[in-house]
Parts: sequence; structure tokens; C-alpha cells
Amino acid sequence: MDISSLLGLAQTAFELGLICSLTVLALYLSYSMLNVCDLSTDGCFTLGAAVGAVVAISGHPFLSLPAAMAAGVASGYVTAFLQTRAGINSLLAGIIVNTGLYSVNIAVMGGASLLNMNKTETVFTYMKSALEGTFLAKQYKLLVALIAVILVVAFLTLFLRTRLGLAIRATGNNPDMVRSSSINPVFTTTVGLCVANAFTALSGCLLAQSQKALDINIGTGMVTIALASLLIGGTVMGKGSILKRAIGVVLGAVIFRLVYAAALRFDMPSYMLKLVSSIIVILAISLPYLKERMPQIKRRMAHGKGAKG
Repeated sequence: MDISSLLGLAQTAFELGLICSLTVLALYLSYSMLNVCDLSTDGCFTLGAAVGAVVAISGHPFLSLPAAMAAGVASGYVTAFLQTRAGINSLLAGIIVNTGLYSVNIAVMGGASLLNMNKTETVFTYMKSALEGTFLAKQYKLLVALIAVILVVAFLTLFLRTRLGLAIRATGNNPDMVRSSSINPVFTTTVGLCVANAFTALSGCLLAQSQKALDINIGTGMVTIALASLLIGGTVMGKGSILKRAIGVVLGAVIFRLVYAAALRFDMPSYMLKLVSSIIVILAISLPYLKERMPQIKRRMAHGKGAKG
């Protein structure tokens, strides 16, 4: 493979990593901050893609972004309602919403399982036209993704420093303390999940418009990818400020996509890619644990050799 092909592969992985990092940022808010494992991510990602695609096809590419985010907010509200008002376990609530969203997404797509957007004006085609004739003409997808990520990271960093954001973080740490402080954990959980799912839906919307096609299975496995990226980002950047951790989340998503792209270059069958994702998740989870245990393991090995001697 020549240098140009490698650079093209890296750029594609970087673009996908940035777009998918919006979903990872959503998981960062719901899982890391709110301490809620939202398993509706796959369905919400597809919902954002479907709503965004339908609105763009109807001739409103810029309106597709807020429309997709509004759909994500609705999905997050339903998930939060099941958890906080219906007394359903958070894991089960996510599974229920994810299952129901499959039918909703098919309905949004007009009963079809595939939408073609080759002749559709999107935010990416507008950026391509705007950059035509400049040295950034071939980087239009990267710029759109980068702008979206910068805006979301800035919003999330500022939001989590507000009074409401601090209440959401406190709810994830100790809901009993929050309740005793006259803060309604039902409200904070609902807001947190609505905001997180809005990010997830925006990510799905951008990916569908970037690929100029929408398949009903576009969101399958996104929760696994997001979890792996979140853990990779935490390992790379470690603990620190909200901004530092958010940047680490974005880097984790890009690193995951680069590793994923490298696996594709080995002519691996398509049915093996899910296994690759699972292995990356296992490594992302186990490596920090093994790193902490390594001194203890070395001491045990040294003690064992000493006993034999």
C-alpha cells in the first residue's frame, strides 16, 4: 500500500472517529457523570440518522441537525421516564427503548430499511461547495465533523459547570445526598439523559449524511464502540478537568477507529469485525486493571521463584 492510500485511510478513520466521538461524549455524560448505563444508544443513533436523513431529503439539510437532536431528546425522555417514573431498572429500560426504536425508525424511514442520499443536499455538500477551489477542498468532511465536536465539547464543558450540571454530577455520585439537598434526582436524571441522547442522535445524523446512505442497522454496536472509546480515552488522558476528559473521549474515539481501520487492512472478513470490536473493548477494560495489578503479580512471581530456589 502506498503513502497516499495510507493517508486516505487515516483521514477516513479520523473523520469517522470525530463523528462517532459525539456518541462517546453522550456516554461520558450518561455513564461517567450520571452513572446510568443507557443501552438505548444503538436505537437512538439510528433514530437521529433516520430523522436527519428524512428532513434532509425533504430539502432542509441544516434543519436536519436540530430535528435529529430533538428526536434524541424524545428518546432520552422516554428512557428516563421508564427509569424514574415507571420503576424499571436502567439497563432494562434502555433495552426496552432500543427494541421499540427499531419499529419507530422503520416508520420514520417510510417503511423502508434503506434510504439513498446520493442526490440529497446535506451539510457536507454545502461545506464542499463553500471550500471549492481552496486548499481545504478535500477536507470538507473533516471540517464539518471537527466543528460539531468543538461545539459539543464546549457546550458540555460549560454545561457541567453550571448549577444544573453540578446537580447532574452530584446525582451520579450520590443520589441520596442530592435528594436530601432538595434537588430532584428525577429531574436531573431526565435532563442528563435527554442531553446525552441529543448528542447520540446528532452523531447518527452526521454519519448518515457523510455516507450519503442510511441503513436500518447503522447504529448496531454503537454502544460497544462508544464504551471502548470512552475507556481508551480515560486511559490516554487519565483524570483531570472536564475539558481534559472530554478531549480524551474524542481521542479515544479516533484511536478506536484507527485500530479498526488497521484491522480492515488485513483483508479480514466482514463477519470478523464484531469480534475485533469485542477484543478492543476487552483490552480497553482489562489493561488499566492489569497495569494496577502488575506490581503485585511481579511480587508473587518473585516470591514463587525464591521459594523454589
